[in-house]
Amino acid sequence: MGKTRPTLKIVIQALFIALDFVLSPILRVEGMAPMSSVINVLAAVLMGPLYATVMAITTGLLRMLLLGIPPLALTGAVFGALLAGLFYRLGHRPVYALVGEVLGTGLIGSLLSYPVMVWFTGTQNQLYWFVYTPRFLGASIGGGLMGLLVIAALRRVPVYQAVAHYFEPTERRTMHD
Repeated sequence: MGKTRPTLKIVIQALFIALDFVLSPILRVEGMAPMSSVINVLAAVLMGPLYATVMAITTGLLRMLLLGIPPLALTGAVFGALLAGLFYRLGHRPVYALVGEVLGTGLIGSLLSYPVMVWFTGTQNQLYWFVYTPRFLGASIGGGLMGLLVIAALRRVPVYQAVAHYFEPTERRTMHD
């Protein structure tokens, strides 16, 4: 197949950023953004840890700047995207991305949200270490499971297969060519 196309990778990443930015506020329960977990799992499986993490950071910053969302937009998604991508790389099965998303968003992201929100609000009233954990866990498990269903459907679509090929690590891509 020759050289990968970095422009195509950036365009696909931009599409994921747009999907995450638009879908997360629409399908949201207060304190829970399950669509962000859906997109994190999809991005991790399709694009890998680097592109998924950059996508989560960019989307979080856009949410903070344009929608006035607090820093939870970053702590809630970035660690999930990173671990989902890393776990998928290790296990090569989408369920590993789900596990990474739940650990990264549901546990690590929720726990790191406490000190961030104490700093952001300047108060510890009504805040404690596990205040965000139930909602983050619920959103990451529910959204991650929805992501697995979407991936199962997309894997039968030829365009998805072609796009996934561009994000494969170089050593695996050369084995397929």
